[in-house]
Amino acid sequence: MAFYRSVGEIPPKRHTVFRQLDGTLYAEELMGEEGFSSDSSLLYHRGIPSAMSGARVWDLPDLTTVPNHPLRPLHLRLPALFVGRDPAEVDLVTGRILVLGNGDVRISYAVGSQASPLYRNAVGDECVYIESGSGVVETVFGALTFQDRDYVLIPRATVHRWLPDGVVKAYAIEANSHISPPKRYLSRYGQLLEHSPYCERDLHGPTEPLLVEGTDVEIYTKHRGNGPSGIVGSIVSASTHPFDVVGWDGCLYPYTFNVDDFEPITGRVHQPPPVHQVFEGYNFVVCNFVPRKVDYHPLAIPVPYYHSNVDSDEIMFYCGGDYEARKGSGIGLGSITVHPGGHSHGPQPGAAEAAIGKHYFDELAVMVDTFRPLELGPGALASDDGKYAGSWDRVLHE
Repeated sequence: MAFYRSVGEIPPKRHTVFRQLDGTLYAEELMGEEGFSSDSSLLYHRGIPSAMSGARVWDLPDLTTVPNHPLRPLHLRLPALFVGRDPAEVDLVTGRILVLGNGDVRISYAVGSQASPLYRNAVGDECVYIESGSGVVETVFGALTFQDRDYVLIPRATVHRWLPDGVVKAYAIEANSHISPPKRYLSRYGQLLEHSPYCERDLHGPTEPLLVEGTDVEIYTKHRGNGPSGIVGSIVSASTHPFDVVGWDGCLYPYTFNVDDFEPITGRVHQPPPVHQVFEGYNFVVCNFVPRKVDYHPLAIPVPYYHSNVDSDEIMFYCGGDYEARKGSGIGLGSITVHPGGHSHGPQPGAAEAAIGKHYFDELAVMVDTFRPLELGPGALASDDGKYAGSWDRVLHE
């Protein structure tokens, strides 16, 4: 995120002498993207950030996927994945269940209240949508508070841990790339432009250092390897606690963005999904459909028209309100619909007629569109309702 911040103590000039009270140098660490050619931040550690005393294998949760074959749209009931499980025994890192994935992005779900271990995703950025709940994410950059309907954006390789206040439902989008605002909303220098549906005031980063003492601290690390989706896990013992940063500055850091601060773009007739886009990664985009006034042409049909995803899979997570286009299909809060590329889809029969004359939609959904086909993870196989593909046909024959 190319929006400069400075937190805590830093020297007046980078890569220059900066001493601790005992006279030793602070350890300066550059966290940078694209091999020193993109956004970065400089962090100043009390200890040596690369010092480690050991490592062992972290057996990751099941990341295997199978093709959606034969091709069909799906309705996944995510809440069913955690029925009978005690949230106090689930954390938002190791407790994630993989729902969908490909070589570019993985979508997981977790419901838990346990504090997570220290965690570093060295594969890509994470965008975690908080369906409900609140708490704190402690990071090497400082602490972030989170609440209902927040996106929590965590850059690749940022050490952090989740500390829920109670039960938290989290929808995790893990990239194999970086995640950022759409390029069309940014100036060539990185500022969010006037036509963007949000601005820098809506992004909330750490405001002060988080200093924690400790030695031989375990960091659960997800990294590239030969496992499913090319991902393996290691538990690294850091010689000093990673949260020993006295200050940092730069344009790379974690932040939160609340979906209620997204300003919807509307028109006289139905607007296409790109107007709802909030973030993008390599080969996928993230959109949110928020409560809003809808189309104001006197003959407008506010619900979507039927459309074929020629180049993408469309994944919709329903997390608030009442989604007009899906009424009658069994969709509820916590549901996901999977509309794969090659399948024409749209409103349930009768929804278009029923929407004529409506001026406001009270709905909230997070959509991920991918440009390579998504495969089904253990969560999808366990939560498929088994009948969604026939929902359009079934209504026609009732």
